[in-house]
Amino acid sequence: MTESQKKGALFSDDLSIPSAGEVFAALNAPCHPNWVTLLTPATAPVTTDRAQLALAVGVLAANGYIAVEAQDGQQVKNIGREMMSLAKALGVSENLMGRGSSLIEFAEDNAWDSLAAELEATENEIKTTMRDQKDRNLIVLTSAAAWLRGTEVATQIVLIDPNPQGISVIRQPELARHLAMQLDGLPPRMKNKPLVAKVQQTFSEMVTILDSMGATPESDRSKLLQIHDAAAGLVKEIMNVSGGTPSPVPSPVPAAATMQGGTKP
Repeated sequence: MTESQKKGALFSDDLSIPSAGEVFAALNAPCHPNWVTLLTPATAPVTTDRAQLALAVGVLAANGYIAVEAQDGQQVKNIGREMMSLAKALGVSENLMGRGSSLIEFAEDNAWDSLAAELEATENEIKTTMRDQKDRNLIVLTSAAAWLRGTEVATQIVLIDPNPQGISVIRQPELARHLAMQLDGLPPRMKNKPLVAKVQQTFSEMVTILDSMGATPESDRSKLLQIHDAAAGLVKEIMNVSGGTPSPVPSPVPAAATMQGGTKP
């Protein structure tokens, strides 16, 4: 997609922000990620805060795409159940029971392409129901959190690649800027929640970092590490994971080692 296409078409509506699955698919060819090592347990946070629940839906959706790339059917089913649980807590689950059944069916049949499409449809249907129920603010949070988790994983993938050809997939300041503006436009009662405010601030800082990339490979790596650590820490807070310090990103591995076991199992 050209720069003019991005600016003209990317943000035509709330559902047009690229999914984490699209980002992960774009990283497969240049980086050969070992997706199995990037899986995390599918556990939703225990909270009654609707803002945090919406953020958690986005994180789980991104985790679902990782599980699809890793071809781990059980994890996909677990994530699907957790997403249904959060949707119910948010009051947007009425039309989603069929989606949950489809996720389980496709996972059991190892129908990975269909599973990826159904996962995206589930995420979008949750957002559509939020919109229909006048909860558009929750869509902003879900989209932002999905992109945040996707960014955490994408930067980790690129940082362990000795030839980081996937940087162009991550370097999308216009998307980060759009999400930062949407978060800043939330009603004060929601925007001023500490977790939401931190997400908004992180996206604003991400814009500055992404805009400044391209000087040298060394400086780009340092900036990607900044983005990764900020995203990883926030994802842990959203999911109520103990220990706010993100795990260190390994140093780049030799090219031969990258290829070994680096593709889908």
